[in-house]
Amino acid sequence: MDIKILGTGCPNCQRLEAHVRQAASDLGLTADIGKVTDIAQIMKYGVMRTPGLLIDGQVKMAGRVPTLDEVRRILETAGATPAGPAPAGAAPAGR
Repeated sequence: MDIKILGTGCPNCQRLEAHVRQAASDLGLTADIGKVTDIAQIMKYGVMRTPGLLIDGQVKMAGRVPTLDEVRRILETAGATPAGPAPAGAAPAGR
C-alpha cells in the first residue's frame, strides 16, 4: 500500500502523518508512507486545502485532520491487509 500525506509540513499535516503511522501500526500493515510537500504537485491531485491523504494514487480525504479511528476505517476500506507470513499453500514469489 502506498500512502502519501499531501501538505506543506504544517502542524495539521504532521498530525495526519502521526495518525496514519499509528493506524497502520495498529492494523499491522506494511505501507510505504511518504509526503508530497510541493504545492504544484498537491494541486495536481485536485487538493486545494491541506492536509490530504492519498492512498494508492487516490485522494481519500482533504482539508481536515481525521481522527485516528477515521484513519483506521479509511485504511481498512482501501483494502489494507496486514503484513505477515504467506498463507498456507501459497506458491513462493516468482513461480
